[in-house]
Amino acid sequence: MSEMHRVELRLPTGEASGGVSALLERSSREAALFVFGHGAGAGMRHPFMEAVAGGLAERGVATLRYQFPYMEQGRKAPDRAPVLVETVRAAVAEARRLAPGLPLVAGGKSMGGRMTSSAAAQGPLEGVAGLAFFGFPLHPAGRPSRERGAHLSGVGLPMLFLQGSRDPLAKLFLLRPLLGALRAPAALHVVDGADHGFHVLKRSGRTDAEVVEELCERMTRWVRDVVAGS
Repeated sequence: MSEMHRVELRLPTGEASGGVSALLERSSREAALFVFGHGAGAGMRHPFMEAVAGGLAERGVATLRYQFPYMEQGRKAPDRAPVLVETVRAAVAEARRLAPGLPLVAGGKSMGGRMTSSAAAQGPLEGVAGLAFFGFPLHPAGRPSRERGAHLSGVGLPMLFLQGSRDPLAKLFLLRPLLGALRAPAALHVVDGADHGFHVLKRSGRTDAEVVEELCERMTRWVRDVVAGS
């Protein structure tokens, strides 16, 4: 079992005065550091973010979680995309500073993942070897479309998509062909019966905690493969 420790810090950003809050979760045996952005409706301390960060740290993947400025300031509406992308870039730069020499992967839950891929499509994220998404939001609920995934063709990094089969924000019949057409390697792991928040129905016979374990196991294997190939 890895010895784990957590550090609370401030992440300097160009848009948010005084920066934003961040949490660095490290362990005594580390293969990589995951720069982990939160979803639109909940911040970095959401129980799902906490559970994933803990599960990854136990398996040797450190995490740097961070707030987007609107969440830090207590606003409900997300910042404009340029501000979100700028925050992703600031978080990646801080990860390089905090853990020099440790391989980096980046991504996040829902919006945090999509803003990370948007940043990578606009220009290289220095030091990042791959991107991982927990519930990539391909389209709004009830309005199936590939539009929000169009920028993925501009990402030149290996990607991992962790998706629930009941996710109303990413219909698999749209996501699968989109990923199959990408130049960069894109792995898809589907959690049967899970929704966008990776909750499963009681009748599935599984618990949300078991789903988190599955997600962390799959991501850890992917991270080690990406790091070995970089």
